[in-house]
Amino acid sequence: MSEIDPITGLPKELSAWEDIAKEAQKITITKTKKKFGKPYTVISGIDEKSIDIKNVAKQLKNKFACGGSAKKGVVELQGNHYAKVKAVLITLGFSPESIDVK
Repeated sequence: MSEIDPITGLPKELSAWEDIAKEAQKITITKTKKKFGKPYTVISGIDEKSIDIKNVAKQLKNKFACGGSAKKGVVELQGNHYAKVKAVLITLGFSPESIDVK
């Protein structure tokens, strides 16, 4: 049996809160080097309370076949995926205007 949303009284599968929240995000994509000079792609600005950040990280890691982590509103991907992340985030439902590539 599905869970009921306490606000609307509808099943949680029918709610579109996450889709609405994705459009309101201000996401920043940067690249950095960490341990031993290895490149990392860092996606920050995702609100953990309204979007399942672990699911977003899982989809990105599957798409780019890399490792990574998601914590405190930041997704870190191992490797230099800097140029391709914006296109994938758009396919996941994020607004293109809200994604800033630095």
